[in-house]
Amino acid sequence: MDKVRLDKWLWAARFFKTRSLAKTAIEGGKVKVEGERAKPSREIVPGATLDIRQGWAEKRVIVEALCDQRRGAPEAATLYRETPESLARREAEADRRRILRQSQPHPGGRPTKKQRRQIHRFKEPDQ
Repeated sequence: MDKVRLDKWLWAARFFKTRSLAKTAIEGGKVKVEGERAKPSREIVPGATLDIRQGWAEKRVIVEALCDQRRGAPEAATLYRETPESLARREAEADRRRILRQSQPHPGGRPTKKQRRQIHRFKEPDQ
C-alpha cells in the first residue's frame, strides 16, 4: 500500500471513532498535513507529519505505516509515532490545567436548608 486517504488513515489509527468525524475535523481545520490544511481525500504517505487537535490535546505525529482498515488499539498505535516535543507539551499543559483546577475552590455541593434561607434573605431583604 503506497497511499491512503487522510480520513481513512485517521479512522484506522483510532484518532476518531468514525470516518465522518475524521472528515468533519479535517474540514474544520483541526488536522493539518505538513503544517497546511488538507482535504479528507488527500493521500498521505509514510513519513508525513500531521498536526491533530482533539479537545485540549494538540498532537504532532509522524506517519510510520499505512492502513485503511480499523484494527485493535495496539496495532493502530504502530501506525504513527508522536514527536517528543508534542508529548512533552501535552504533559505540561495537562499539569498546568490540573494545578489551575486545584487552585480554584470547588463548591461543596448543594446548599443546605439553612444556607438556602440565608440566600433567600440576602436576595429579598424586605420580605
